[in-house]
Amino acid sequence: MSRALAGLDERQLEAVQALRGPVAVLAGAGTGKTRVITHRIAHGVDTGAYSPGRVMAVTFTAKAAGEMRGRLRALGVEGVSARTFHAAALAQLNYFWPTLAGDTAPGIVDNKVRLLAHAADGIGLTPDTPTLRDVASEIEWRKVSMLGIDAYAAARPNGIGRLQVDRVIALQRAYEKLKDERRQLDFEDVLLACAGMLEAEPHVARAVHEQYRHFTVDEFQDVSPLQHRLLELWLGDRHDLCVVGDASQTIYSFAGADARFLLEFASRHDDARVVRLETNYRSDAAILSVANELMRNRPGALHLVAAPGRAVAHDAPSVVAFGDDAEEARGVADRIAGQIAAGTDPRDIAVLYRAHAQSAELVRALADAGIASTVLGGRRFFDLPEVRQGIMALRGASVAPLQGSFVESVRDVLRSLGLTDEPPQAGGALRDAWELRAAILRLAEEAPPGTTLREFTDELTARARAHDEPALRTVTLATIHAAKGLEWDHVHVVGLAEGLLPIGYATTFEQIDEERRLAYVAITRAARTLSVSWARGVRERQPSRFLREIGNGSLRAAGASARSAAATRRGASGSGSSHEATPRR
Repeated sequence: MSRALAGLDERQLEAVQALRGPVAVLAGAGTGKTRVITHRIAHGVDTGAYSPGRVMAVTFTAKAAGEMRGRLRALGVEGVSARTFHAAALAQLNYFWPTLAGDTAPGIVDNKVRLLAHAADGIGLTPDTPTLRDVASEIEWRKVSMLGIDAYAAARPNGIGRLQVDRVIALQRAYEKLKDERRQLDFEDVLLACAGMLEAEPHVARAVHEQYRHFTVDEFQDVSPLQHRLLELWLGDRHDLCVVGDASQTIYSFAGADARFLLEFASRHDDARVVRLETNYRSDAAILSVANELMRNRPGALHLVAAPGRAVAHDAPSVVAFGDDAEEARGVADRIAGQIAAGTDPRDIAVLYRAHAQSAELVRALADAGIASTVLGGRRFFDLPEVRQGIMALRGASVAPLQGSFVESVRDVLRSLGLTDEPPQAGGALRDAWELRAAILRLAEEAPPGTTLREFTDELTARARAHDEPALRTVTLATIHAAKGLEWDHVHVVGLAEGLLPIGYATTFEQIDEERRLAYVAITRAARTLSVSWARGVRERQPSRFLREIGNGSLRAAGASARSAAATRRGASGSGSSHEATPRR
């Protein structure tokens, strides 16, 4: 059996061997979708069905595209174009623009909010920064939904913050005018311009159709109408398309993502082949039971089944209620301290929440417990000053003869910059810097035998370009949106209360359904243990409706303080439950 077909289960093998489109792979969380995508492309190349240079694999982040290229290289496949929608569109614009316009392509707006502030100043408006950020988000939504400004005004008549809709419209027009004067495009313009070029220039469309014959799109539940239109233009009248996605993980509807393109794929393509991946290789069966209960009967929901060997549960998924947010943070920190004391690597633990504002209390509680933490979504690892300083120092040392082993040489350089054998106390800038330098040392310790300092620094530079960032030896704190696509052995989901998850401004059926999918994404990040919690707080919150939907068979009540237990009983009494944190359907 070829390397591309080895180690696949029956459904994965079916998807990999379906080389001619249209094909839809409905891949649940943890079912190996990236493996299927890369092995399918490799199998197509191995059999001669695909030429690598004529394959385009599209995903949504540069990190995911880099991982895809790395996996293809490991399978012996080079030359496949694995890019984001924006990177692929920008490459085509840069290639064809000089021929079409006799000039280089316009520059890219590096900060939409800053440009909006200049546009606002030009028309006498002084909105604050949060309002400008919301206007920027509305511009992005308008463009990916392929709406003109007048159509947007009809669709969104309520204004933004203190700006009435007429001011919002005036600001958007001023933004577009200023952008044109500066000869710039924003990210959404890149997609629009590429689509317009393909529609208006037949010879450009022919060239693209000749270059790319086989398309694969990852995370297809997240495509917007604009991205879908661009994909149609790339395809032309051909049907060699494979889409991969999971409707239950659609969590970007607010940004224009439309899961209907995935859900309706088979009806849009009469001869489509649909393969369902439901064997989960990540999580214990008890965790999958919670996820399945939450998504029962939802459109496109897959029923996840634990892979052989994952059916043995560790601690059963639990729910805990607390009196207030500070008590919840301390309770989670205490449980994490117990996990670390039992031998768990902090890198294998995550705390997930709905809104970034929830992180402050958690950071404080973990620091008080002597536990270092990292908030996901901050500056990239390789952009941090301590990391850049470390790489520069290592590169400088690489020109001199080594005085010891490779790892010892790296350790000596990092010690000169402040790395100590024992970490400083958690919760401060010194500890953060120590963790960064310690991460560089761990990368050196994990390098192949015979690695030189120069090779090591070259590898770090390549990883920086590919956004392939190491995990710090810290507990990860992250919003659920930021955690999508990641996994940890032990996950704590906090804030499962009405007003937090679901968020308070989610009022329509569609908005609540998106919040449910967020909860599903959070649950399915966990591999071995899952705990969820909520706090009543001064506003007398109620437990999340999602706890009631899960039922009392999948989540066990864990110990809480007497105050917390009483709060839980009061909150659950309205749902017919009389036991702490064990709500019924």
